[in-house]
Amino acid sequence: MKRTLQAVLLLCTGAALLRVSLFSDICLRYVKEGLRPYLIATGLILLALGLIGAFRDGLPFAAKRNADDEPRNDGEHTHDGHTHDGHGHDHSQGPRIAWLLLLPALTLLFFAPPALGSYTAARDNAKVVEDYSRFAPLPAHDPVPLSLTEFIARVQQDDKRSLGGRTVLMSGFVTPGTNGTWDLTRLLVACCAADSQSLTVTVHGVRPPPADTWVKVTGTWHPQGALGTGSAALALDVATVRRIPQPPSPYLDRAPAGP
Repeated sequence: MKRTLQAVLLLCTGAALLRVSLFSDICLRYVKEGLRPYLIATGLILLALGLIGAFRDGLPFAAKRNADDEPRNDGEHTHDGHTHDGHGHDHSQGPRIAWLLLLPALTLLFFAPPALGSYTAARDNAKVVEDYSRFAPLPAHDPVPLSLTEFIARVQQDDKRSLGGRTVLMSGFVTPGTNGTWDLTRLLVACCAADSQSLTVTVHGVRPPPADTWVKVTGTWHPQGALGTGSAALALDVATVRRIPQPPSPYLDRAPAGP
């Protein structure tokens, strides 16, 4: 790869990183929020290196060098149209493997892949919800907004059975299930999409929207097993389903705003 093309590759990669991290929230489809400043810094550095390379090895400079046919006495010589430094190496070109960076750079620049969804969730490891030492009292009114994490914890850990008879409000995306059921799903990441783990609550009573559709649902705990113990089913008898846009940070499991 010639130096001028190396500069172009650096510019494309830097611009792609800035497009998804500085000028939009697209990067949150791939990494957690805390890594965003590092992506911005990396994009700026790559862009600066690309600009330096473009000015240093741009066409005006290349034309000047080509016009200079004076023999040089610095130990370099030419052979078959290639310039060498006396050791048989041509330092005017970089490794060809660098071309492999071009496709992902152009993909991020012009077409950003979507966030992970039902395909990943159906094949992912289930997230183990940490043990809660105590649960805050629920608000008196229904529906109660809950994250999937809190719903799962209350269903299987809350010995006071605070969700008994209560209507809850949750959000997530649709993962197709079996026997007429489907899963309300969230994917959580520790660092990036590669280490995702899924949270799922099985939905009963409503036909499933298309896979990967983001929805808000209201419903009550599906009475199967003993509420407040590990035998309690992570399931919901749903009363209403409403489609919503994908949130800007799809890997953050938060309680939704009111209905």
